[in-house]
Amino acid sequence: MNTERCDVAVIGGGPAGSTAAALLARRGHRVMLLEKAHHPRFHIGESLLPMNLPLFERLGVLDKVRALGVLKPGADFEADNERGYNTFAFRRALGDSPPHAFQVWRADFDRMLFEHARGCGALALEGHEVVQCEQAGPRDTRLEVRTDAGETYRVDARYVVDASGRDTFLSARRKLRRRNRLHQSAAIFGHFRGAATRAGEDAGNISIYRFEHGWMWMIPLPEGVMSVGAVCRPDYLKQRRGPTLDFLLATLQRNPGLWRRIEHAELIGNKVHVTGNYSYDSKRLGGPGWMLIGDAFAFVDPVFSSGVYLAMTGAEQAATAVDAVLREPAIEKQLLRRLERRYRQGIRRFSFFIYRFNDPVMDRLFRQPSNRLQIEQGMISMLAGDLFDTPRVLRRLRLFKLVYAVECLRDWRRWRAERSYRIAQARTRFAGGNTSVDRA
Repeated sequence: MNTERCDVAVIGGGPAGSTAAALLARRGHRVMLLEKAHHPRFHIGESLLPMNLPLFERLGVLDKVRALGVLKPGADFEADNERGYNTFAFRRALGDSPPHAFQVWRADFDRMLFEHARGCGALALEGHEVVQCEQAGPRDTRLEVRTDAGETYRVDARYVVDASGRDTFLSARRKLRRRNRLHQSAAIFGHFRGAATRAGEDAGNISIYRFEHGWMWMIPLPEGVMSVGAVCRPDYLKQRRGPTLDFLLATLQRNPGLWRRIEHAELIGNKVHVTGNYSYDSKRLGGPGWMLIGDAFAFVDPVFSSGVYLAMTGAEQAATAVDAVLREPAIEKQLLRRLERRYRQGIRRFSFFIYRFNDPVMDRLFRQPSNRLQIEQGMISMLAGDLFDTPRVLRRLRLFKLVYAVECLRDWRRWRAERSYRIAQARTRFAGGNTSVDRA
């Protein structure tokens, strides 16, 4: 078996893997980037966040992203007002996040990042699948790679970065992957031509809708295409009978506001995508000589479009850490601990909103946002992805949690009062019925 040697082997050529490979190659390391598929390949997750943009600039791809994407000035959510929705415009964010983001075809976006990594000096190979991994020591890992031409070879690497996405290559083999028991979901979606966009400056917004089994999205893409789908609880998806297309359309009709925008649109190619097992994480981020980044470590419900940003910012941090560890191995444990803490903090801050997104109190706070104490602007900063390093944003998010808790308490008291009233009414009716019987 032929053997290749490198400093860093990166498994997976999505946004996380390509980012890490490009940055490590720039630092002078010999990097192999191994992607089992061929670009362009289909992937969901088309909506980016404003906090992606500074990272694109540091990576050197901002102009390329701009050429690929539709300008995204904000996110809008259903509301009981004249327009029927509220826009959370990114230009109103508290921190220094950019005033817009982009929405892209992921196939084109991922291919661009992969080619950029190659241009930065990484040996970027497509159709090369890592099938086995054996670690002889902290700086000695052997990978077995199979090409789609049927050939097999070995890679000896000083460090392995797993960016294999939802395949979770290392996490699965090390039995680290664990299902998120607090929040499970699945998705069904397609791409439509002729759907109605928002008016004026809101035309590029991502639109979020709720329904009784989850939430729905509408994402404007290049060339007049609209990505439309629903994230729902798996038990709802299991109810589908007959053609998947019919189930998708029946699901989208459950929200009248969304349906009005697509009822005359055409589903491109009548092609419907279904994916499940959305939410999971890993027990550890890494160990001596290996690290998980992006979806290979964790994935959360995509209601706030956090996936690509968390993957790429994690990859950037990982590249810095791996570079330092290869030069000074003694600091590895400390760096891994720091990276994992930071990554989990970001996931927790998004997850607070995700887990509660469909409850009545959170629905009301999004339908009727208040900017007292700049809380609404703090929410906008969260939607922009600015939830790591800006103290005044983090303070507003803590205030939001307090407001949410108070509103929940009020709802509970209201529910308890209404329940007591219903019970009293029922007792009155029952007592009246008994009196009538007695008199008869």
